[in-house]
Amino acid sequence: MERKKLLKESKRLVIKVGTSSLVLPNTEINLRAIDQLAFTLTSLRQLGYEVILVSSGAIGVGMKLLGLDKRPETIAKQQAVAAIGQSELIKIYTQRFAAYYQQSAQVLLTRDVIDFPTSRQNVINTFEELLNMGVIPIVNENDSVSVDELDHLTKFGDNDQLSAIVCSLAQADLLLMLSDIDGFYDDNPQTNPEAQLFSHISEITDVMEMAAGDKGSEFGTGGMASKLKAAKRVLDNQSQMILASGKDPAILFDILEGKTVGTLFSNM
Repeated sequence: MERKKLLKESKRLVIKVGTSSLVLPNTEINLRAIDQLAFTLTSLRQLGYEVILVSSGAIGVGMKLLGLDKRPETIAKQQAVAAIGQSELIKIYTQRFAAYYQQSAQVLLTRDVIDFPTSRQNVINTFEELLNMGVIPIVNENDSVSVDELDHLTKFGDNDQLSAIVCSLAQADLLLMLSDIDGFYDDNPQTNPEAQLFSHISEITDVMEMAAGDKGSEFGTGGMASKLKAAKRVLDNQSQMILASGKDPAILFDILEGKTVGTLFSNM
């Protein structure tokens, strides 16, 4: 299907924003980006889109509030920092959305909630009711109670995977993943100026996975390998995903107008 037509038919959106878009390299909270994000998502709502935001950043914001320059190594400390950061992050989001007369809501999830049929259905019902009310749900993993053990029973792994799962739960038409890179390349564009950007990918290959690497940012956890894994999950669910730069959230307008921005993952 033509990219422009495919995106024109997408009405229910999941937008995932990574920590690198919300926290500056100097550890300051990127208030400008958060405000622009609130403005852009509110505008999309006014245009008739249904919008769910999956936002990272709890640990990054918590580190700023506590004056930490290095991510804590122990799970308990990470959970404590996330609890502090999540409270501040949702406060900032609530203030900025309110400035544009847009109601938002916080939804914190753990993997076990999704895996258990009754609570899974409750999550689905919550999303449906919030969207019917015109509310923008702001989703994050409940890091303060998730545990990272051998079987990962209660942890999604990272918010790339969470966003793909939310896309499936909400039966969204499109996952828009905003990151610190313009899309998926055949090599690392930071070290290889000849790296080529893929505009459309219909299948995740072993070669792509090898090229992705696995390192996230200092404040986040998801690297390019994680984004490919999320894209594969989306493709398996017969949905679509676009990976693009989150430097300017207004890029979402260009994407939804069908402009060739970022990398479209779609087998349609």
